[in-house]
Amino acid sequence: MQTPSWPHTTVLLSEAVDALFRADDAHSGNAPTADGTYVDATYGRGGHSGLILSRLSPQGRLIAFDKDPEAIAQAAQITDPRFSIRHEGFRHLGELPDACATGVLMDLGVSSPQIDTPGRGFSFRFEGPLDMRMDTTRGQSVAQWLETAEVDQIKEVIRDYGEERFAGAIAKAIVARRQARGPLSTTTELAELVADTVKTRESGQNPATRTFQAFRIFINAELEELQHALEASLDVLQVGGRLVVISFHSLEDRIVKQFIAKHSREVYDRRTPFAPPKAMKLSPLDRIKPSAAEVAANPRSRSAIMRVALRTAA
Repeated sequence: MQTPSWPHTTVLLSEAVDALFRADDAHSGNAPTADGTYVDATYGRGGHSGLILSRLSPQGRLIAFDKDPEAIAQAAQITDPRFSIRHEGFRHLGELPDACATGVLMDLGVSSPQIDTPGRGFSFRFEGPLDMRMDTTRGQSVAQWLETAEVDQIKEVIRDYGEERFAGAIAKAIVARRQARGPLSTTTELAELVADTVKTRESGQNPATRTFQAFRIFINAELEELQHALEASLDVLQVGGRLVVISFHSLEDRIVKQFIAKHSREVYDRRTPFAPPKAMKLSPLDRIKPSAAEVAANPRSRSAIMRVALRTAA
């Protein structure tokens, strides 16, 4: 069956790109510039990349990353010589040269085409294979993992990545189903199993929401990749450059918030108390949420939080 072409609305589009390019008086000598090199660490469907390219001068450059083969195919249609894309996750950000980037943008959301294409297996709303991989060319699908995963493993993933209070009951139900009738293989099977197991849920939320989130985060190692990419951003950003990160759930935002806070403090070495402290590497600039108008036009934006930080020291 041919799947439909689904539109994708980029969240916080102008706000994110404005944050990348906005000058800062304290570092005016290294202010963001149209001649700079920018990194779109999560290309998605190219919304942010397109607007960044429109702001660049002929000397500017944009480097993008994405794991999704469909995103890479779409990006291959861009003929602008200022643009290049790498078929890799943004954990590979650190492979770029040190201090090469004027700005780094990370949009951590799953794109609408990924969610709304049944064959990708991201959504409990459609019948499809229980896959959920961002990169369908490598790695295990959720179904393959669940064929052998133990109860405690499954429970830990659902609890830690989905913040699901019924994680234990769901994990036991998954293994019991596997032993009785074979492993789960479709999104519908998983959604129905969770609905039968979870008897209470917040109003308006599908019982399977947290479990699907947990399995997607786990199978793509999303939080570990984010931590790698954030650390790498310190190396690739120039002094005065901007780090802009858009997250869509509390686990991601907590990591970003704590990372910026950690590197926004001067560090004293207790072994040498009279030595000068190491300078802070970041300065937090902003925390932005979508406007009421954006949420009304695109309900999937409602949970987004954008954090902006300035690279302050080499």
